[in-house]
Amino acid sequence: MADESPLDQFKTVLTGAARAIARDHEAEIGWTADQPVTQGKMARVPMPGRDITAEQAREARGFADSFALRLRHHNGALHAKMRPDDPAAGACYDAIERARYEAIGESEYSGMRTNMEAMQDRRLAGDPITSAESADDVPLHTALGLMLREQLTGQPIPEAAREGVEMVREFVESRTGDDFEQLSEVLHDQSAFQKLGLDMLRHLDMVPMEPDDGFDDDDQSEDGQDETQDDSQDEDGADQSDQPETRAEGAEGEEGEGEEGEQTPGEDELQEGDPGEDGEEMQLPQRKNAPWQDIPNTFDYKAYTDSFDEVVEATDLCDFEELDRLRAYLDSQLAGLAGVVTRLANRLQRRLMAQQNRSWDFDQEEGLLDAARLARVIVSPGSSLSYKQEQEQDFKDTVVTLLIDNSGSMRGRPISIAAISADILARTLERCGVKVEILGFTTRAWKGGQSREKWLADGRPDNPGRLNDLRHIIYKKADEPMRRARRSLGLMMREGLLKENIDGEALLWAHERLLARPEDRRILMVISDGAPVDDSTLSVNSAGYLEAHLRKVIEWIEKVSPVQLVAIGIGHDVTRYYKKAVTIMDAEQLGGTIIEQLADLFEIE
Repeated sequence: MADESPLDQFKTVLTGAARAIARDHEAEIGWTADQPVTQGKMARVPMPGRDITAEQAREARGFADSFALRLRHHNGALHAKMRPDDPAAGACYDAIERARYEAIGESEYSGMRTNMEAMQDRRLAGDPITSAESADDVPLHTALGLMLREQLTGQPIPEAAREGVEMVREFVESRTGDDFEQLSEVLHDQSAFQKLGLDMLRHLDMVPMEPDDGFDDDDQSEDGQDETQDDSQDEDGADQSDQPETRAEGAEGEEGEGEEGEQTPGEDELQEGDPGEDGEEMQLPQRKNAPWQDIPNTFDYKAYTDSFDEVVEATDLCDFEELDRLRAYLDSQLAGLAGVVTRLANRLQRRLMAQQNRSWDFDQEEGLLDAARLARVIVSPGSSLSYKQEQEQDFKDTVVTLLIDNSGSMRGRPISIAAISADILARTLERCGVKVEILGFTTRAWKGGQSREKWLADGRPDNPGRLNDLRHIIYKKADEPMRRARRSLGLMMREGLLKENIDGEALLWAHERLLARPEDRRILMVISDGAPVDDSTLSVNSAGYLEAHLRKVIEWIEKVSPVQLVAIGIGHDVTRYYKKAVTIMDAEQLGGTIIEQLADLFEIE
């Protein structure tokens, strides 16, 4: 112990406590600079700073306690058995179950309460419930989980979510009646608890009425306690959220990395969040994929002010020491993917580089022997015009811009996948002799920043247009070698960078940079996870304001511009926006389907 750092000692203590609570000697706790996650019997909790403040310690203990309670009191197979297929109902079902086993811990161990409070504050950071302005903005699964926790433990709703919960409380309580009280009576019986939970969702019109839920009481142990499951059962809980939160920096390699386990789509849990894994993160805001909206001919887009917008290089937003640490974390995600670059380059090289269409002049007196004329050569050896010559071709130079969505909904696994994709694609294209530029787009602030403050000071004029401060980031310039810019990609792992996204203006910015390039062939590749979102702008303009502008920009680029536009969707189908697009779910797909798709996307017609 004398040679161990304070962090190592704290991790040892956390692991011991988790094993005691879970009654499982195989439980393991490790650190993560990303969202708290778990796979099987291994959990990674938020890494404290070197000084390990009291608040950081409580937060880490809260996540470790929740993990241990899940191992002890949660039956994964039973939970997944009747989980609703509807995403909204499934998220509520997950939240109800998590509230159950965490409430058991808070009731049995009084010391857990302060830890759980710190964990709840971390969970709520960035959740839409904290910024909801109406009941429609409140995610029901978050509100239900907090209301049930209040009923089961007597703990008040956290301050950050209190106003949001009150917006929907009357609606929920008018529909559910005494459902909360009934749930509190069967806290230790998961089967009965989840039956009542489904009844509550039916009362909320989230699950259709059915005579039989299909639960089998034999799935529970005799005393009603949930038995600890093996790895495959423990990994059942995949939250439907695709927008996890990231706090990324150099993470140490914990034991249990790569532990095998089968994921069963299920509850909202702590889950494995590293790119390439099948696990998901805890519940966080999920961006909605709105249906196609026709763009009115009278559509007019504007920015209230662009005085506070900025175009900045990644190295100006972070010092080199922190960039090195963040890059080291990203490199740990790239482990095992080294061969992807070689395979990708070999397959793309013939199409991605300036395309060489071989054409020939036939019936020449000299050159290469024309195989089609072999019969003539044999019959009449003295005959001329039996040769062919290859025509000279002018090769087109190519430049590719990778434009990466740096919005808050990309936190966690999506932004890691995006950064990995950019790294692999940039090195591949550079190897093929193609210049690559890597750009990112987000906003400088949540909810408007200085633009909104100016609008408020001006008396809140109607229809102000875009109402936030843009931040466009240059990670790598087209003429800059990848070896010099690789450190900059680590910035995407930095907590606090990812905010809101205004895609239409970002596309125009990247497009203008491409048009200024001298290359003959220009390709713009967008890496995103769905629709543009900026609460400040959408709250004071017409519905679909940003999305309509994005569609109009895409349509113009695809129909009029000489720039080729393609897209990669991270966890979301972006074909509803882009004609040429492909969706990937994790980094492993880069080594398979994505190779063929990219070849088609970049092919010159």
